[in-house]
Formats: sequence, structure tokens, C-alpha cells
Amino acid sequence: MNNKRPVNLDLFTIKQPLPAIASILHRISGLIVFVGIALLMYVLDKTLASEEGFMAVQECLESVFAKLMLWGVLSALVYHLVAGCKHLLMDMGIGETLEGARVGAKLVLVISAVVIILLGVSIW
Repeated sequence: MNNKRPVNLDLFTIKQPLPAIASILHRISGLIVFVGIALLMYVLDKTLASEEGFMAVQECLESVFAKLMLWGVLSALVYHLVAGCKHLLMDMGIGETLEGARVGAKLVLVISAVVIILLGVSIW
């Protein structure tokens, strides 16, 4: 065993390739969606419970913080959906090469960014 190998465990100093960044973002967005769906289900339950609950949620959603939270959860959902579609294409054999992975990561980021901006415009 060679003990003179350099060891760099600081992930912030390593330059990650674009497909790795897209993959890490896909995992993070999955976690945000998992937690966000629980929050959205609570809001849905509150709105369906009574008219007062519906009015309370409607009033709450007028605040900037609530709009940011909603936009964040929906943005994570959009990114996760687009990246998941890329993974399905890769499962079918499309974009499995290194160049295909780079192009796929760029497409995922661009398509997600456009849809997320449109979501932001529609929320505000």
C-alpha cells in the first residue's frame, strides 16, 4: 500500500464536473420534495377541513415567506422531475457516454431554470 498518496476529503476544494453537480442537486431536490410534500399535505388537509381553514391558508399564502416556501418546494419538484426524466432516458441507453452526460446535465439545468422562473412568475 502506498502511504504517500494525497488525501483530499474537503469536497468544496474539488472541482466537480457538471454531471456530478446535477446528480447531487437531484438528490437534494428529492429530500426537499420529501419534506415539502408533507407540508403541502398538511396545507391541503387544513383547506379541506373547513371554510375557516381554507380562509386561513389563503391569508397565509399572501405573505412573501409562504410564497417563497411554495416556490422552493415546487422548484425542487420541477428539478427532480426533469432530472428523473433524464435518468429514464439514460436507462433506455440514451446519453450514457461522457459527452451525453454533459449534454444531459446542461439540458436538465436549462429546462429546470426556465420552468422554475415561469413558476416564480405565476406565483407572484
